[in-house]
Amino acid sequence: MTDDAPYNAGEAGVSFAARRGSDVVLRCARETVTGAALAASSYAVQAELARRGLARGDRVLLQLRDSPAFFAVFLGALRGGFVPVPVSTLLPERDLAFIARDCGAEALACDDDARAPESLFGSVRVLRARDGAAFAGVASGAEPAPAPTRAGDDAFWLYTSGTTGEPKGVPHRHVDPLVAVERFGRGVLGLGSRDRVLSAAKLHFAYGLGNSLFFPLWLDAEVCLLAERATPEAVFARLVRDAPTVFFGVPTLYAALLAHPDPPAALPSLRICVSAGEALPAALAERWRERFGAEVLDGLGSTEMLHVFIANRPGEARPGSSGKPVPGYDVRLVDADGRDVADGEIGALLARGDSAARRYHARPEETARTMFAPGWLHTGDSYRRDADGFYWHCGRSDDLMKVSGLYVSPVEVEAALAAHPAVAEVAVVGRSDADGLTKPHAFVVAARGAEPGAALARELQELVKAKCAPHKYPREVHFVSELPKTATGKIRRHLLREPAP
Repeated sequence: MTDDAPYNAGEAGVSFAARRGSDVVLRCARETVTGAALAASSYAVQAELARRGLARGDRVLLQLRDSPAFFAVFLGALRGGFVPVPVSTLLPERDLAFIARDCGAEALACDDDARAPESLFGSVRVLRARDGAAFAGVASGAEPAPAPTRAGDDAFWLYTSGTTGEPKGVPHRHVDPLVAVERFGRGVLGLGSRDRVLSAAKLHFAYGLGNSLFFPLWLDAEVCLLAERATPEAVFARLVRDAPTVFFGVPTLYAALLAHPDPPAALPSLRICVSAGEALPAALAERWRERFGAEVLDGLGSTEMLHVFIANRPGEARPGSSGKPVPGYDVRLVDADGRDVADGEIGALLARGDSAARRYHARPEETARTMFAPGWLHTGDSYRRDADGFYWHCGRSDDLMKVSGLYVSPVEVEAALAAHPAVAEVAVVGRSDADGLTKPHAFVVAARGAEPGAALARELQELVKAKCAPHKYPREVHFVSELPKTATGKIRRHLLREPAP
């Protein structure tokens, strides 16, 4: 589809919902929502935003829990040619105000209990769930016409959840969800009308937006919405009660679920589990399959690419790897001079595909550095490719360390340590020693019942020497109660690189 072709992602999503009529499309904690009801509430949101004076292209901040209201506002805004900008409900006011200013928001849609004082946003219109039909799922008046958008027009913006620096606005086009749906949702996962999905990743993240909104609506699956925080207790309760066939999680959550003292006896409904956000250690994937019988397909995605573009396939997964490029996406591994590296060598990962964002908002230098011609995206990840074409994550490019003149991938060391039964979670970073030389340090959350201390530290160091190489072993093993993480569950390794003052 060319950028000039007529296409409105909101109209597509609402149409998919409407054609399902009285069939359930959303399952929440206390209610179900039919396709007809979702379509009606989306029409009402579109009309309400127009009534409030918004014009085509105006940005609408969405600070809503995973709920039917989120679906209605997101789809209604898209359909009307407005530009929804989902953000976390846990954002501090300072960060919310920054994003509101950065994207030039004209409206904020939020839950009834959200703190969104009008004084914080000046002229921004604040709409709350209690404001009537637009959020309650009851349509009023005639069905409004969809905006005559094109495939290449801005449809929605997402903000990066990077571990350092201010978030960057990433505009996506109307056609981008369709690309992700067809290539990963249908092409890799084979999602369809027999499926019911549950995503621990929230809708305001690119990963969660695809998992819970684009994939199921476009492919006729049901969605189980988890409004509350994705604790092991909450996730297990929904896995048992709603019996989803597909579960989307992140590595830290899989580790927490496996460490839970009272897991369910079985999860027979699951046919596929998916992981993204960070590399999933092979030991975790294997323990999950042994415990619950479902394969975990690890993959790599990004806000800029909208969803997963390297992935393992059902029945063909290689635990510990990110898999192979999703059909329709191209990837390269290059050295510091931009030359392709050989199999087995570590290189910077470049990717391109039709769902890729074309710019960062108001960040021309970062756009030029990251999204360079002819369409390649510099992902910031380091990878190696094996002889069978599987890609193995070696960390973020700035996480690699050189020890004794040789590159060390923190991911490789973490995978070795994660295989030890006394390790629940682990992060490996480089720290400078007294001579200014970089050495690996491991930060370990001990498993339930393990005894952290000098003896376990020596055991873990010897494990790395045996499984990896002598120069890769962590010179210090720090036992901690938890690892610092972003809202998406990614480990904030930069906070571990230097000792606290």
